[in-house]
Parts: sequence; C-alpha cells; structure tokens
Amino acid sequence: MITYRMTVQGMTCAGCEDHVASTLEHIGARNIKVNYQRGEALFGLPVSIKKETVERAIVEAHYQPVNFMQIQSEGDSDKEDDYDYIIIGSGGAAFASAIKAREYGARVAMIERGIVGGTCVNIGCVPSKTLLRAGEINNQAKNHPFKGLHTSAAEADLAQLVEQKNELVETLRIQKYENLIGTYGFELIKGEAKFVNEKTIEVNGRQLTGKRFLIATGASPLIPDIPGLNHVDFLTSTTLLELKKISKRLAVIGSGYVGFELGQLFHHLGTEVTLMQQSNQLLKKYDPEISETITRALTQQGIHFITGIKFKRIEQDGQIKKVHIKTEGKEQVIEAEQLLVATGRKPNTANLNLYSANVKVGTRGEVLIDEFSRTTNPRIYAAGDVTLGPQFVYVAAYQGGLAADNAVGGLGQKTDLDFVPSVMFTTPSTAMVGLTEEQAIKKGLKVKTSVLPLSTVPRAIVNRETTGVFKLVAEAKTLKVLGVHIVAENAGDVIYAATLAVKFGMTVEDLQDTLTPYLTMAEGLRLAALTFDKDISTLSCCAG
Repeated sequence: MITYRMTVQGMTCAGCEDHVASTLEHIGARNIKVNYQRGEALFGLPVSIKKETVERAIVEAHYQPVNFMQIQSEGDSDKEDDYDYIIIGSGGAAFASAIKAREYGARVAMIERGIVGGTCVNIGCVPSKTLLRAGEINNQAKNHPFKGLHTSAAEADLAQLVEQKNELVETLRIQKYENLIGTYGFELIKGEAKFVNEKTIEVNGRQLTGKRFLIATGASPLIPDIPGLNHVDFLTSTTLLELKKISKRLAVIGSGYVGFELGQLFHHLGTEVTLMQQSNQLLKKYDPEISETITRALTQQGIHFITGIKFKRIEQDGQIKKVHIKTEGKEQVIEAEQLLVATGRKPNTANLNLYSANVKVGTRGEVLIDEFSRTTNPRIYAAGDVTLGPQFVYVAAYQGGLAADNAVGGLGQKTDLDFVPSVMFTTPSTAMVGLTEEQAIKKGLKVKTSVLPLSTVPRAIVNRETTGVFKLVAEAKTLKVLGVHIVAENAGDVIYAATLAVKFGMTVEDLQDTLTPYLTMAEGLRLAALTFDKDISTLSCCAG
C-alpha cells in the first residue's frame, strides 16, 4: 500500500467530500481522507493501481485532479521503524498532533510519564478557572453595588470546592483525552522517554524507532534562586489548587497573570493577599492604560501590591513564612501563612537527552524551532509550552496540528502567531490581541489610538461596574486596526471579535459602521472606534 496526497479542484461542500471518497473507494483506494476546505484527498493505493486510473476516475466524477504526490512508499509501511510518528507528551499539542497524524494514516505512539492530558485540563486552565468562578460568586454575594439586595456568604468550604473541581477535571480528562486514544487508534505508552539517537527513544528500557517525532512535554513552575526558599513550605500554581483550607494571609512572589488570577481567587475566598515583584512596573507587556487599570481595580478590591523589590531571604517560623525584602531603600518583612511562587515556567526538557538527538535548546532550556515547528534535527518537531512560545493551550493545539501536517503530511506550512488573543481571568478580566502602542511604534508605524473608559459603556453602567477601559491602536493614515486591549467584564468573550478585526485588516471605519447589540460589552469596541473622531458623550443611546 502506497499513500498519496492529491489536490482536487472543484470541491465546494461536504457532499463533494463524500463523492470524491466514494469514487476513490470504488477504484480500490483505502484509508481515505477528503477535505473540501483544503481541496485535498489523502488515500492509500495498492501497487497494482496506477496513477492514471485515479486521475481518470476523479475527472469522470467531474472534479479536477492536480498535484498528485506520493507521501509514503510501500517500504515505509514495513517494520523498518516501529512508528511513523512518536509524540512525547500528552497535552493539548500532543493530542492535536496525534489526531491529525492519524488522519494521514500514520502509525502513532504517544509517550506519557505522568497523567494523560497535560497542564490545561489537569493543573492549569480547567481547575483554576472553575475555582476562579467560585471565588467570584462568593465575592459577589458579599460585595455588590445594588441597593435593596441583601446577600451574604458563609465561610467558603475550600475542601468541598476542590473536590468538585477534581471531579470536573477527571470528567474532562476522560472525555477529551483518554477516550480519544481508542477513537483515533494511536498507542499510549506510559513511561519516561529519552532520546538514544536521532531516530530512537528509550522508554522503560525498551527502544523505539520512529520516522518523525514531536516533543510536546510542556513546562513546569520556575523556582527563583532566593536565599532560604528551598527550606520553606511554599506553593506553586499546581499545589495551591489542592489546598483544603483557606488561610488568613497569602504572599505571592511574582505578579504576572498567574499571580493576578490566583491572588484574586484567594482574596475572593477571604484571604488577605500581597503580591510582590522585583520590577517596578506591573504587567510590563501590557499597554500602560491596561496594566494601570487592572492594577487599580484589584487594589480597590483590597489586594496589596509591592513592586521594585529586592528579595533578601525567606524563612519559616512555625506555620508563618517570612519574606525579607528591600524596597525604596527600606527593609521590611512580609508574613503569611501561605507563600505562592508564581515567577514563570521552565520547559520540561532536562530528562530528554536531546543532545543525543542533535536537538538544540535555548538559554532557558526551551526547544528551538523554526517557522515550520522543526527543531535543529529535521525529523524532530516541537510544539507547545516546551518551546516557550505563547503559553496558551489553543496555541499549543495549533502548533501540534501544524507539526503533524508538516512532519507526517509534508505540507510545509509556516507557523502564524501574529494574531494570538490572550485573556487574564481576573475580575474584571483583561484581554488583548495584536500590537500595543509601544510595539507598533517600535515597528516604525505611525499610530493613532483611542482610550474609552468603561464608565461610558452602557453595559458597564447598568451593571454598576465601571472600572475598566477599551483601547484601540490603529495605523494613523489608513486607520487599520493594529491592536485591541480591554479591561472589562467578559473581555475574553469580546476579544474574539477584535481578533477577527485585527487579523483581517479591518479599519476603524469598519468597526464604526458595524452594528453591535445595545447593552452588550462588545458595544465597547464600536464606541472605542467612534471615539477616534467623535465625542461619544454627546451621542444618544445607540447613535453613531
């Protein structure tokens, strides 16, 4: 059996896919995958069936065959290698890549040393966001802006919340990961993998060979070198989510999005929270209006921030952790029952023996890849957090799928991460896509911006939650939208529309001329666009 890819012109719908697949099956093709959107068909042919037979059948079916390409020879299907594609890791990147590779008909093995599913479902996105929602509801019960509503909340039962969180995690891990192994027919091998050479790995003393590999081992919490820290019972983003009791005080080292989210989570559950960082500026990668607004919002809620810190040492006295710091020339001690370290993440590459596979890593241990997701060894690819690219599961899944397209399908597709939306799930939430004003200027672009306070957005006004902002960054001459930055309730939902605007080159006028439903947060996008040339305070409701 020889595997081919063929571009098929003339397909316009799913019915065309079925027609082409039926045609190929009729002449003896097997393992058929047809995609009308990509305009291609993948299939296996016995050696006895000639190329001309296939092309004639497709023409008779009223389609046009072009670019008929062999992607796997008959010899490739023998036992020369144990697998066509070996994936190390089992998170979002790994599963997206395995599924795509199986669609190409590849023999796939996935290696996992721990729990299937990776960071997102087990210890990251899913558990943190469900607990964040619980904390938000608890806080709303105690603090809301509406007269006449008399609500209250008893002390939260963290152990019960964590138990419910764990049930959700297990359910989604089974449904969205473990069950898919059998559905798509790839093999899961439990154990730790390390490379023996450029085409061989060792797992549990067993050596496996593969034509292509994907490194998708993710990342782990980075622990800073602070005197005394290793002698203290500190928490990471993983272990914090397993606490069974709410402590009186929580100190957080690091004030990135993880520190902001988890700090506010425990603040909403009744903990006194202090966030500390070495830099003077919080959220440095954000536009100043955005970082200042979200910091002000959390400060007004009662979270403490200390910046410009030099960490002197950390010690533990009984259950109390003492963080000795120096800021503005003065020394002080921050005391708390719990200490969270949220200073970033490091790639999981230390045990892979990448040197033996001629795979180079960067200064932080990240796997170096090119625009096709290839490592310095062209038969080995990498995707997800292990590359220290944008650390979002949707980016990892995109990279994993692209890696399979290139490693197994031979498509030669380039990675495109120019329009990655990001969300920080605080209350209010923060979302951004595209360029900040500073980034645009550094690229040599002349820009024009609008900054719209949330107090002018009708949805925020009726919610009585007006701390927030919309900021648009546009190219000065054409008014093409270059970036959108939001602090508001549901900012993460609004940012998808903004992502489409940035990706497809929409202008400020396009946003102005597009209808948005009244009393939705998305209306803030249009109002921010109107702000470029109008004083919206002089407009009536819904007027343009």
